[in-house]
Amino acid sequence: MKTILARSTHETSFSRRHFHWRKKTLVGDEAEVEGDPIEPPKTTTYEQKVCPTNVVGGGGSGGGGEVKKRRPSAVAVIKLKWALASATLMRQRPRSGPPGLGPRVTGTLYGHRKGHVQLAFQDGPRSGPAFLIELATPTAGLVREMASGMVRVALECDRRARPRPSEDEKPRRLIDEPMWRTYCNGRMRGFASRRECGPSDWRVFNAVEMVSMGAGVLPGFDGPGLDGPGLGEVMYMRAGFERVVGSKDSEAFYMINPDPKSGGPELSIYLLRV
Repeated sequence: MKTILARSTHETSFSRRHFHWRKKTLVGDEAEVEGDPIEPPKTTTYEQKVCPTNVVGGGGSGGGGEVKKRRPSAVAVIKLKWALASATLMRQRPRSGPPGLGPRVTGTLYGHRKGHVQLAFQDGPRSGPAFLIELATPTAGLVREMASGMVRVALECDRRARPRPSEDEKPRRLIDEPMWRTYCNGRMRGFASRRECGPSDWRVFNAVEMVSMGAGVLPGFDGPGLDGPGLGEVMYMRAGFERVVGSKDSEAFYMINPDPKSGGPELSIYLLRV
């Protein structure tokens, strides 16, 4: 029995290695603890992690110091407010200057059946036309050209010697040129002139706003912007175009055909300043 209950050397060394044993020695009415005391685990509260504190004043035995929470820097708060305000203003600020064109535009060819063709390019279906000209080509003639399957329209303007623009004045864009020579499939077809968008033009744009690609006929109407009365219904063709800018003096617009295998017409329009 003594052999079973006796402590082995391994057990004694293991207990000394992994446990702290305390010995109490009574001296009078006081107790002394020998050995290494067991320290309680350190815990960190939520306030200490999120809101670190600074102690202001002396922390001696005389009086407790004031605990002041650290606030975010005033400069950081001002910078954050300024960034949010700038982002809001940029969203609400309208685009200044004349409307421009991006890499994908919406092109519309329209005109009275017995009148002339109007050509317009818009940055989006609901935006105003950034480029609007009246061609000398009759609407019926353009319809016959489109029936051939491939139409190339070239618009040329002259580069005239102009005085050097001032610092506030910007050089004229290619789409802002007022007069153009028109070529359709290599044949001279008169001149085209730039003009402003009138109420009758907006009526056409509003009527075909939901058309992404297609052609059709609108009921005839009169008004400033289109040809005079008694010219019949308004024919239109509308599609998306890919805009390629070669330089400040050359741009090209290629009609995007969603189904090339369908055998639809191909239309390309070139702007050149020579």
